[in-house]
Amino acid sequence: MKRFLIHDIYKKPVVIRKSLFCANSVCVSIPRVRGYLINARQFTSNERRDDGSNVSYCMNLVRKHDFENYLTTLLLPKDSRNSVFAIRAFNLETIKIKDIISQPGTGEMRIKFWASAIESIYKNEPPQHPIAMELMKAKDKNHLSKMWFNRLVKERKRRLDDSPYRNLEELEAYCENTVSSILYLILESLGIRCSHSDHAASHIGKAYGIVILLRAVPFHAKKGKVYLPSDILIKHGVSHEDIIRGRSSQPVKDAIYEIASLSNAHLEIARSIKKDVSRKAVAGFLCSVICQKYLRDLQFVDFDVFHPNLQERAPLLPVQLLIQRLRGVY
Repeated sequence: MKRFLIHDIYKKPVVIRKSLFCANSVCVSIPRVRGYLINARQFTSNERRDDGSNVSYCMNLVRKHDFENYLTTLLLPKDSRNSVFAIRAFNLETIKIKDIISQPGTGEMRIKFWASAIESIYKNEPPQHPIAMELMKAKDKNHLSKMWFNRLVKERKRRLDDSPYRNLEELEAYCENTVSSILYLILESLGIRCSHSDHAASHIGKAYGIVILLRAVPFHAKKGKVYLPSDILIKHGVSHEDIIRGRSSQPVKDAIYEIASLSNAHLEIARSIKKDVSRKAVAGFLCSVICQKYLRDLQFVDFDVFHPNLQERAPLLPVQLLIQRLRGVY
């Protein structure tokens, strides 16, 4: 298989052999796994009922539109789950604005609603919206930082247009302002405020954000949209038409390879500091398992982002998430 480029984050890539997995392993007993599965199953069966509550609204929204992170949230400590479901539901609301707008200005109106909602929440006057009401509770319980919400909303507004990212740096900035901001809020929901954990969250957010972009390439291509960094496409002689037509040419693979390598580099950096990261924080970093799996699958199909195997559901993902959760690694 083709090896990943390991990026110097200052953009001088060097090719070296690097495993996608951390070398350290921790044994997890089968009884412990079985017990955790039973507890998770009981929690899921109890909480999936649509009882009309704000919590159920947030949970069902995440389950429907972001099932992988629905699973990661179920594996968080019980007293943090409701807060994180509210945070992830808020994230989904801001994400889908771009996909549902039908007229110019509609998207900005929705963004303004959420910007105003955040202001109202921090004045203890939330709008009568289930997500806003739950965010209010999460804010009061965990003292969530307003700046992470504001940063995310501002970035979503800036990206309402359909223009591609100009370069990798712009893509990284977007991932930092959105995905990493969500991880910072999750850490706060876990009661963690630590520079080492924040450092890891920053890199994991960038790695996962890049993976989200790559996974969505076939979906966007069918809609005639291309968001991949222009500098990388130009470097490899790839046109937007190549992406829209779903061509798995070598230049397209080379472009995807370089972008994916940056994601892998951020994941490796996050892992390199794991000894300094609170074990409690690891529960908030389970999206790294999703990120890691996609990168390995992409590597296996020689960076053919349109390969049908990449669109298949991962039946073992719940077990993989659980094992990593119990091992206390990311």
